[in-house]
Amino acid sequence: MLLNMDIVNTSSFHPDYFILRGIPGLENSHFLLSIPFCSMYVLALIGNSLLVLVIIGNESLHQPMYIFLVMLATTDVFLCSTTVPKALSIFWFGSHGISFNGCLIQIFFIHFLFGLESAILLLMAYDRYIAICYPLTYATNMTVKVIKRSAVLAVTRNFCIIAPMVYLLIRLPYRQSNIIEHTYCEHMAMARLATADILVNIVYGLTIAFLASFMDMFLIGISYCVIVRAVLRLRSTEARSKAFNTCVSHICVIVMFYVPAFFSFIVHRVGHKVIPLQVHILLANLYVLVPPMMNPIIYGTKQIRERVTAALCLKTSRF
Repeated sequence: MLLNMDIVNTSSFHPDYFILRGIPGLENSHFLLSIPFCSMYVLALIGNSLLVLVIIGNESLHQPMYIFLVMLATTDVFLCSTTVPKALSIFWFGSHGISFNGCLIQIFFIHFLFGLESAILLLMAYDRYIAICYPLTYATNMTVKVIKRSAVLAVTRNFCIIAPMVYLLIRLPYRQSNIIEHTYCEHMAMARLATADILVNIVYGLTIAFLASFMDMFLIGISYCVIVRAVLRLRSTEARSKAFNTCVSHICVIVMFYVPAFFSFIVHRVGHKVIPLQVHILLANLYVLVPPMMNPIIYGTKQIRERVTAALCLKTSRF
């Protein structure tokens, strides 16, 4: 009993700040690494902002598929903005410090936005499933009211599963090192600095990963298996080609989003002693940079490209 009381009493001890080392072993290359980091970040901001503005500004694009694209693009902007500015401040200015509360806030938003994007990808897969497999009921099944409820449910789900993760970090005592071997704060990277048992953190992280992201990915996989089977049954070659192009675009985004993310997740828990730290940190940055940069390109349909070109030409002609 005394031992348990001692753990509770010392669990309130938190450092004032943590030190983010960046990419250990590649300190001399930080400036060079900042060039692709900054370039991808700027492209992600420009591409997603254009996507949102074009869809919002054109009533003909106010359809479920494009509404989901706005949600995805907005989430992408916030996701990469949660990590990249701090990474660039480390690379450019050597600004390695981050407050304890700032670290918790960053962890919350990274995991919350990742889970939210995963949920949006699932909604987009469901949208394509209804559109291709049940086209006659699409208008009644995918209404604005249904989309709003789905968005609220996605936000609520991810808030409810990520908030306890932050609490599990707050309750831990940190009395030794305050150096995080990363460019941003991450749940397990921070938990490993604690002087108490972190089994609960590990189990909870695995549980929410399975119940949320793995389940989302599994349902997305089932959706596209059914979609592909339905597409193969289409008699029109043009319709089949159009449907396949849409499916391929979605699958590319899903692969880019989940593969680096799950690699980082697995390495943090079971492979951190095998995989070089530099490789792990670089891939952990790629999953919050590459999808936001590529999504506007992959999802940029002919309608969107035409409207972006028209808007740019109109703006140029004014000068």
